[in-house]
Amino acid sequence: MDDNVEQKLSETSNLKGRIWSETKLVWRIIFPSMFARVSAYGIPVVTQIYIGHISEVDLAAYGLIQSVLLLFVNGVLLGMSSATETLCGQAFGAGQYHMLGIYLQRSWIVDIVTATILLPAFIFATPLFRLLGEDDDVAVAAGEISLWFIPFLYYFVFSLTAQMYLQAQLKNSIVGWLCCGSFALHLLLSWIMVSVLELGVPGAMIALNISGWSTVIGAFIYIFGGWCPQTWKGFTKAAFADLIPVIKLSISSGVMLCLELWYSAILVLLAGYMQNATVAISAFSLCISINSWEFMICLGFLTGACVRVSNELGRGNAKAAMFSVKVIVSNSLAIGILFWALFLAFGDEISKLFTSNEEVAEAMSGLSILLAFSFLLNSVQPVLIGVAIGAGLQSVVAIVNVCCYYLIGIPIGALLGYVAGLEIKGLWVGLLCGVLAQTLVLSFLTWRTNWEEQVNKASKRLDRWLLEPEEPTESVSHA
Repeated sequence: MDDNVEQKLSETSNLKGRIWSETKLVWRIIFPSMFARVSAYGIPVVTQIYIGHISEVDLAAYGLIQSVLLLFVNGVLLGMSSATETLCGQAFGAGQYHMLGIYLQRSWIVDIVTATILLPAFIFATPLFRLLGEDDDVAVAAGEISLWFIPFLYYFVFSLTAQMYLQAQLKNSIVGWLCCGSFALHLLLSWIMVSVLELGVPGAMIALNISGWSTVIGAFIYIFGGWCPQTWKGFTKAAFADLIPVIKLSISSGVMLCLELWYSAILVLLAGYMQNATVAISAFSLCISINSWEFMICLGFLTGACVRVSNELGRGNAKAAMFSVKVIVSNSLAIGILFWALFLAFGDEISKLFTSNEEVAEAMSGLSILLAFSFLLNSVQPVLIGVAIGAGLQSVVAIVNVCCYYLIGIPIGALLGYVAGLEIKGLWVGLLCGVLAQTLVLSFLTWRTNWEEQVNKASKRLDRWLLEPEEPTESVSHA
């Protein structure tokens, strides 16, 4: 009996040690990534705050662009770039270090072409929003502001891919420092351009672009300057080889995240058809921005799950991958409960930070309780998506997103918003229903997945795309 007790104590102690070791490891990934995501998303949110104190029409126009066009483009490019996250993470776990630089260059090629295809959406924003039936004044203002987002479009290409390349090899701290630095720069530039020089909307958008591109320049200096000697061997023609399989994985990744991000964009468009469209769009898009900003914290856990799962699958260790997922979910859920409680207590006061318009602030306050429950769901859902990205299961999640968001969430939101007369509250309840359904389905799929089979698939994919390392060119030989 004593031997059994001693054995149980030993196993408990060993489990606690494993949990503590895994927790320390994942927070090395999560914490910098969390700072990076919050800071990066905070740049357009800070711009929104400044524009919110310039003009109500400009605020509605900016909210429309941010919640529809920017989410649309961000969804496409983030999705296309998540293929880089899958491939780089698995290659790093398998010890194929030189392939990370090749995968990064392939993602640049694919994403630059994709961004250029999406460019007309920003050039012809006014007729696009008119076609969608939005208020004419808001559509005209949106067309003027959207042109300022064109440099920001290409910022997404290089920023997202570089971050995923660095995170896959556990160089998360540099990503965090770069994004935090650009956010601090943006606060300073926004104050100078809008408050001191009084340049209005153009000044706010100039600050947005300068701050965003400072992150890209910093990442280039780090990658090309010799701080990634194992994974960056210089530019190579190999980047143009095997593009078709990369494009296929990128498209499935793009579809997955597009369906995720377009969900809220469609609800913002639906808000534009309500009685007081300007107030409805402003309030709903501001609440989406707050929810998305908190979601950026949760995306740190998504990154942690993706990196740990992809690394362990690359190493051939499925059990370690799933143990890590359990630890990450526990940590994420604890933070979600904290935000849920805080927003239930102080949610009504948040609206005053974003707008000086009483109607918009009142409409936002009415959504505060629903927003708190969104934070709770945000603590689990991103981790499950990170698991899917790490395993390369993006196409499965895309199907789940279609069913949960577009067959459940949007119809419920439209019925409650228009038929039941709940307006933007009804839309948000629909949003919650879709996210809840997705979370339940992904939890079930994660539990039922054969992870040993996923190890075999990752191994076959890496072996099929493996190229022998080349000698570095003279221009990058010091790296």
